[in-house]
Amino acid sequence: MAHPELNDATLDEVREALAPEVALNAAFDGWSAQAVAQAADTLGLDRDVAALAYPGGAVEMIDAWFAHIDSAMAARFTDAQLSAMKIRERITALVEARLDLLAGNREALRRALAILAMPQNAARAARLGWRSADRMWRLAGDTATDYNHYTKRAILGGVYAATIAVFVNDESEDWVETRGFLGRRIDGVMRFEKAKARLLGRGQHRPSLSRFIGRLRYPAV
Repeated sequence: MAHPELNDATLDEVREALAPEVALNAAFDGWSAQAVAQAADTLGLDRDVAALAYPGGAVEMIDAWFAHIDSAMAARFTDAQLSAMKIRERITALVEARLDLLAGNREALRRALAILAMPQNAARAARLGWRSADRMWRLAGDTATDYNHYTKRAILGGVYAATIAVFVNDESEDWVETRGFLGRRIDGVMRFEKAKARLLGRGQHRPSLSRFIGRLRYPAV
């Protein structure tokens, strides 16, 4: 369906509209100017306007597509649906929703991962992984602001990256191998979180050397 009104849209709006269409064409044309031009034709958008959307080239196209996946994942769930699940179920459901959204574009995903694996793109790849992990944890209801905020996202980012590596080569029906892999990894994360909580709980009840010394110097009156 053509959207000629996009010719009057902002570049941000053009970038967002093009992202899923560019991904469809990237499977054949790579993450290239040709993929953008074909996407523009699909949307009824002027090719010259579309050419301005991704001045950073392939990595910006991939960034926009991943942002689209983030938004589409969030749109699949209501707050009530997520709040009715346990944390483990929320994270599993969110990751599986992402996989479902990516399933029709696995060749584009393979090409995207190859580009992001290049040394010059390592920092950008890390930021994109962090952004997706952060979005999932926030949707799951995480409100941590201490070091747990960072450890949770780093761990989930690692789990998601490993799962994607399995997913792109998974030929099993309904991605059963990927789902099994994901389930085992999330089980590991949950065990780690429980063990960490127990250790932190014990630490809160340990005698404080600094408080003890303070009482020796300044006894209560």
